Amino acid sequence: MEKQAHIALPLKYRPMTFEDVVGQEHVVKTLRHAIESGRVANAYLFIGPRGIGKTTTSRIFAKALNCLSPKGVEPCGECENCRQIAEGRSLDVTELDAASHNKVEDVKPIMDAVQFKPTASKYKIFIIDECHMLTTAAWNALLKTLEEPPPYVKFIFATTEGDKVLATIISRCQRFDLRRIQTHQIVSRLQYICGKEGIEADEDALLAIARGAEGGMRDALSSLDQLIAFKGGKITEEDALGVFGLVSRGELEGLASAILKGDAAAILQAVDHFDSAGKAMRRLAAELMAHFRNLVVYQTLGAQASGLEATPDQIKTLAEQAKLCPAARIFKVTDLLAEMEDKLRYVLSVRTFIEMSLLRASRVATVATIEELMKAVRELRAAGGVVAVPAASAAPVVPAAPKSPEAPPLSQERRREMLDDPKLNEFVSALGGQISDIK
Repeated sequence: MEKQAHIALPLKYRPMTFEDVVGQEHVVKTLRHAIESGRVANAYLFIGPRGIGKTTTSRIFAKALNCLSPKGVEPCGECENCRQIAEGRSLDVTELDAASHNKVEDVKPIMDAVQFKPTASKYKIFIIDECHMLTTAAWNALLKTLEEPPPYVKFIFATTEGDKVLATIISRCQRFDLRRIQTHQIVSRLQYICGKEGIEADEDALLAIARGAEGGMRDALSSLDQLIAFKGGKITEEDALGVFGLVSRGELEGLASAILKGDAAAILQAVDHFDSAGKAMRRLAAELMAHFRNLVVYQTLGAQASGLEATPDQIKTLAEQAKLCPAARIFKVTDLLAEMEDKLRYVLSVRTFIEMSLLRASRVATVATIEELMKAVRELRAAGGVVAVPAASAAPVVPAAPKSPEAPPLSQERRREMLDDPKLNEFVSALGGQISDIK
């Protein structure tokens, strides 16, 4: 008996309705309301990174507009129009890949087709993918049609580089910026698919896949498909880390804790372990930056913040690490990590640069800032704290220290610099003095 052909997971589980789209609620809600109210625009522009649903959302929108028996605003997925659009054979929905068809002669068939009404649908819809690849001449050829199309014509553009689309085109479209899908949403979707496929997968393994996907659902599904082909019906975190060269969640969080505690030995040992194990060191820097970003969000907004890209287990770790270091120092650590990530592309010895940067970050995390010292002095003064001086009779006899030579008087230029320094003025004022008293 001939085996059934394998269907790749990104194709098999591609969303077919608005309800299936993950992580783009702001776009889905607007498109639904447009269909409900009948306020469908002439042209739409979907912008966002790869694998987050631009083309998929375009097709669902086209199906919803042309469905013969819609379920509210959702396409039924069963009528002839829905099936033809899903299979790419609809006469009324034309898809053009602008990456390989970007010249004037490639868009002329669209200009010709616009003159004729749809054959079996309400609208004639043109979906142009990677539209930023169209030449200026091709855009200019479409410009008039795009601005004043017949009422039965709709355009949907999708691109990963919205800044390359001409301003005259953007002004004629309703623009939607699709965002990267959050890690916990990808993990949830992968768990659902594993259940459907009968795959047993550790949550940390799925988290590693989601981290590697960098917000792209298509990349995550492709990676899951690869792991299933590699390991079969049971996937562990070790399998995912080995295939993609990632660092485990526990090791990454352990390195972050070592930085916050100023444990230089633990930092050097961790970096040595990662480098010896063949981990992607540049990727480590990016993931460490993402972890500290989550820590800043947690300290500022709490565990329920919508911008917190973390699973429940990760949030527990963030709660523990947030107690290790004040927010002001974590901001400085995050700045150092951002600087490290930016400079990594230029350095020759990646490992050495990461080691030195992380050691600097650990020192920043454990050394009090000037602001913290000033705050402590102000609190001490407000509390009336004084240093008690013992009575002269009870004081032990201590030999006098040799007199140090007097410091030379400050120059007029140095005195002016000190008088103009607001932080130094505030610090000296907190101690009860004035800059002008300094000789």
